[in-house]
Amino acid sequence: MTVTQDLSILSLITGASLPVQAVMTLLLIVSLMSWTYIFRKWFVLKKAARQTEQFERDFWSGSDLNALYQSAANDRHGAGSLERIFEAGMREYSKLKASQRADTAIQLEGARRAMRAAYQREMDFLESHLAFLASAGSVSPYVGLFGTVWGIMNSFRGLANVQQATLANVAPGIAEALVATAIGLFAAIPAVVAYNRYSHDIDRLANRFESFIEEFSNILQRQAR
Repeated sequence: MTVTQDLSILSLITGASLPVQAVMTLLLIVSLMSWTYIFRKWFVLKKAARQTEQFERDFWSGSDLNALYQSAANDRHGAGSLERIFEAGMREYSKLKASQRADTAIQLEGARRAMRAAYQREMDFLESHLAFLASAGSVSPYVGLFGTVWGIMNSFRGLANVQQATLANVAPGIAEALVATAIGLFAAIPAVVAYNRYSHDIDRLANRFESFIEEFSNILQRQAR
C-alpha cells in the first residue's frame, strides 16, 4: 500500500484508535445537528421578518384595529410574532374595557403586561436552539483538540517499540490525530457564524417588537381619553 493510500482521509478515520474515532463520531453528530438547526432557524427567522413587515404595513396603513384583532384571533397559528403580540394586548384591553370595573390606567397596564408576556413567548421561540449553536461553536474545537492530543500520544507511544524513528513511522499517527481537529473546526465555524448572524437578526426583531409595544400602548392611551 502506498503512503498516499495510507494517508487518505477515509483510511485515517478508519485506522484511528477507538477514543479518536469516538471523538470524530461525536463531532460529526454535532456538525449534523448544527446544520439542521442552522437551516431550520434560517427559515424561521426569514418567515418572522416577512410576517413582521406585512403586519406593520397593515397596521400603519390605517386598517381598523378591531378588524386586525379579529383576523389575528381567528388565525393564531398562521399569525406572525408581532401579530400575536398585538392580539394579546388588544384582547386584554378589550376584556378589561368590557368589564367596566377597571379605570383607564388599569386597562392600559393590563394590555402592556399581556403584550410583554406574548413578547417573551415569541422571543423564547425565536431564540430556541441558539444556545446549542453557541455551545457547538465554542466547545467543538476543544473536543477535536482532545482527539488530536490523544492520537499524537498514541503515535509517540508507538515509537518506543521502533529501533529507528522515521517520518513514515510518525506521519500516519499525527495525520489521523489532526483529522480530529479538522472535524472540530468544521463543526465549530458554521455554528459560530450562524449564531452571530441569527443573534443579530433576532435583536433587530426584538427592537421592532418593543417599539411596536410602546407605539401601540400610546395609541390605546389616546383612544381611552
